[in-house]
Amino acid sequence: MAHPWQDTTLPAHVRAADLLARMTPEEKTAQLSSVWLGADIDTGTAAVAPGQHAYVAHSAALDALLPHGLGHLTRPFGTVPVEPAEGAARLAALQSRIRAGNRFGVPAIAHEECLTGFSAWQATVFPTPLAWGATFDPALVTEMAQAIGASMSAVGIHQGLAPVLDVVRDPRWGRTEEAIGEDPYLVATIGTAYVRGLEAAGIVATLKHFAGYSASRGARNHAPAPLGPRELADVILPPFEMAVRDGGARSVMPAYNDIDGLAAHAHPGLLTQVLREEWGFTGTTVADYFGLSFLESAHKIADSPGEAARLALAAGVDVELPTARCLTEADRLPEEHLDRAALRVLTQKCELGLLDPDREQAAGDAPPIDLNPPHLRDLARKAAQESVVLLANDSGVLPLDDGLRIAVVGPLADEQAAMLGCYTFPRHVGVNHPELPAGIDVPTFNEALHAELTGAVFVDDPAAADVCLAVVGDRSGLFGRGSSGEGCDVEQLELPYCQGGLLDRALGSGTPTVIVVLSGRPYALGRWADRAAAVVQAFFPGQEGGGAVAGVLSGRVEPSGRLPLGVPRTPGGQPAPYLAPPLGLHGDPSNVDPTALYPFGHGLSYTTFAWDAPQCDAPELPTDGETTLRLTVRNTGDRPGTEVVQLYLHDPVGTVARPEIRLVGYARVPLDAGASAEVHATFPADLAAYTGADGRRVVEPGALELRVAASSALVRHTVPLTLTGPVREVGHARRMRCELRVK
Repeated sequence: MAHPWQDTTLPAHVRAADLLARMTPEEKTAQLSSVWLGADIDTGTAAVAPGQHAYVAHSAALDALLPHGLGHLTRPFGTVPVEPAEGAARLAALQSRIRAGNRFGVPAIAHEECLTGFSAWQATVFPTPLAWGATFDPALVTEMAQAIGASMSAVGIHQGLAPVLDVVRDPRWGRTEEAIGEDPYLVATIGTAYVRGLEAAGIVATLKHFAGYSASRGARNHAPAPLGPRELADVILPPFEMAVRDGGARSVMPAYNDIDGLAAHAHPGLLTQVLREEWGFTGTTVADYFGLSFLESAHKIADSPGEAARLALAAGVDVELPTARCLTEADRLPEEHLDRAALRVLTQKCELGLLDPDREQAAGDAPPIDLNPPHLRDLARKAAQESVVLLANDSGVLPLDDGLRIAVVGPLADEQAAMLGCYTFPRHVGVNHPELPAGIDVPTFNEALHAELTGAVFVDDPAAADVCLAVVGDRSGLFGRGSSGEGCDVEQLELPYCQGGLLDRALGSGTPTVIVVLSGRPYALGRWADRAAAVVQAFFPGQEGGGAVAGVLSGRVEPSGRLPLGVPRTPGGQPAPYLAPPLGLHGDPSNVDPTALYPFGHGLSYTTFAWDAPQCDAPELPTDGETTLRLTVRNTGDRPGTEVVQLYLHDPVGTVARPEIRLVGYARVPLDAGASAEVHATFPADLAAYTGADGRRVVEPGALELRVAASSALVRHTVPLTLTGPVREVGHARRMRCELRVK
């Protein structure tokens, strides 16, 4: 006779509770544990996680855990290269072994990285998240994520460790490439779009890093985050809140940092009070890799691995990743905390179908699996094309005519690395296996350009060319093994690898020079901007990135990307996000001017646009009301193009210092030559809410200004508003979006 936990007609939490009641403490603890097979094969191999070799060697082995069960399998595809079909067969066989090893026949949740696509050998490599932000296209990001999720699900993966919702506060931080941008609204809407796509494919999306990771002191990886409560509430947390509430994310990963001395992995205020009690989150909280061990070794708030486990569980962590080290050394975990975490894990397994009696996957030979099919490559190409930003083109040298004599300079022009972020499989794992091919075709910039401009003559000497393309940027890596990526922080935003000298020489040749930046963060370009014929920026655009950039240069692709964070003028004087109060902007008190060379939201086109003055339905509205703006955008040029309409809020007077402007809405408006479209923006008063001195988030009556803009610095029209009525406190149920519709 079947037990209630095996009855698929019962709710997941009821089934999970019945199974939990039948488990021993050892079996419950096993559900919070994980195994990382293959991570200790060669301790001479470069680590892909901090502390990997030291901690994996002292973690529980699979055989020791099997009699009690297992919570998670860590990266069965993303640890060493494996053929997709072989990997799927191995994973199915391993799950059969895990089922057979415990008395309830419960398998593990298999998780993988998916920040730039499924992180597996031969899988499609998409643009890095900073490039997602540059698209300003949530619909495309959802479509992309759903396709990525489907490929993961097809081989037996259940959970993806993405997206990164850290709002960039200082682009010297190495993980800037993994983030979406410097504005919380952009990060929230794009990140939530990615969550929706993964979850629609049945993959558990994991929000990271909760919270404050990107606000570390000195932009150093793992460093303390000197955050005040209002910056935390109004800048750092909203992307996570939206992704939980509107995206349906089912997992959250705490950050490595501490906030005011409170380590995120042992922070009940974040993991329980905010996440669960205020936001109503019911999923699982999974530790960042070795995050529990760091409570002892780095934060120094635990005197043993077991104490670290107790602190984390008490705060609200449910699963220790990537291996079971601290949990297995903890004696007699408090029953209340153990049951709470195990119930969450079992409930999630039930939702995934892992408790169903007929869930068993057959092991054995599998048919060939294509993780890089045409439709994924098409999506990667579209995302790359939409992410390329034309920063400057004053000379009109772009688009390039076919038949020109072209000189291409810069070593990155001939490197696949210029296209790939640090969490792409070739840069994350493949670099440890130079004997194997990349597994996918990644054209270099030069290869793509030669294929694009078949009538051009390519010469070596810039002085003998009609135009010079100077290609500069980053090589991604991990923990100092690159100029961008996790653990690859920088002291200032100066181009790495002495590439400034390369630009000096190219610009000194007298030949019109286009600067092409392929990077994981913005770099200071003020030294060369007034001498460059044009400037193009792409943030690690993925395997199709070479063709995307070449297409923009030739004019086959209309540039439509917008900067998800500003490009600085000088390498020092950082950080300088646009989201600053008046005293954070340029002014008399300081001789340092933090004004960006190219501001947040900036991006040019090969055509021109005209914006009619917007009409406002209700310039006066109550503090719980809404109003709608309507404006017409026209393509006044002779070729198609896409304008990105951006809506910013300016609050003239607040009870605390507020950003001068902040993004509250946006929409891509594609138009053929001579065509027009009407943009409708519904602005709810809730978007004027902010956290006051008393810690309450309120909407206050008074004057506001909506700025309809082409960037944070290029305002086309202003619309004055007045909020009336009482001060109104808002909470988790508040409206967080300004919906823009293109008609």
